[in-house]
Amino acid sequence: MATESPVSVQFYTKENCPLCEDGLEILKRLGKEIEMSVEEIDIYKDDELLELYQLKIPVVVVNGEELDFGRLSEAKLRRGLIGSRLR
Repeated sequence: MATESPVSVQFYTKENCPLCEDGLEILKRLGKEIEMSVEEIDIYKDDELLELYQLKIPVVVVNGEELDFGRLSEAKLRRGLIGSRLR
C-alpha cells in the first residue's frame, strides 16, 4: 500500500503575533491526525508578502489556496487539509 506524502502547508506569520501562536498550535494538533509539513514564512522578510498579508495574518496556504486566515478555525483547516489530499 502506497503511503501518502505529507500535505505541504505554508504558514504566513510574523513575530509577536498572538493569533499566529494560536494558529500554530492548531496546526500542531491537526498534525497528529493529518501528516503535514509546515513552512513558517515571516511576512516581514518579503515586501510583497507584507503588502499581501499584513492585515490577514496568520494565513494558511495549501497548494496555492488560502484555507483560512486571521482567527483560524480548526474545523475549517481540518476540512481543507483533508480535501487537499483528495485532489
